[in-house]
Amino acid sequence: MRKHNLAFIDLEMTGMDISKHEIIEIGCIITTPRLKIIEEFEIKIKPKKIKNADPISLKISHYNKKNWQDAWQSKEAMEFLSKKTKDCIMIGQNIAFDFLFLENTFSKTKIKNLMHYHKLDTISIAWAKLNKKKKFNHFSLREMCRLFNIKNENPHSALSDARATFKLYKKLMTI
Repeated sequence: MRKHNLAFIDLEMTGMDISKHEIIEIGCIITTPRLKIIEEFEIKIKPKKIKNADPISLKISHYNKKNWQDAWQSKEAMEFLSKKTKDCIMIGQNIAFDFLFLENTFSKTKIKNLMHYHKLDTISIAWAKLNKKKKFNHFSLREMCRLFNIKNENPHSALSDARATFKLYKKLMTI
């Protein structure tokens, strides 16, 4: 695992139900195993079933038609992500949830996910390292950023959350 690059990934979706909601934004920071940033990117994806979207999720993720006017189709977005993250270990905050949506979208678009099969979850790492300390009761990205003085410039924007997750991971690796 030490030789694989890392892909800090965050997603924004139209809701939380994988059967009717979809990814509308992907934020990714790719680093070397020693955490040197190689590149970062954000992909906005045109929703196909916007009528199924949860209005609260759209508000939280800052969705509006104007900002998604030039968004990618899901197939081209997944092709791009697959190529960029080939052999990377995915790292995220509450990674199981995002990975479920990613795998579903890879499957629907018939694009092969080329990431390494190992994944790391910053919530699990934080809990393992901090659960016995009384000041750590919540392990949300917002709370962890607050506790570690990490500025998340635009919460619930995929790239901003991916950056915050990257900074959180770096902090967690030093304790």
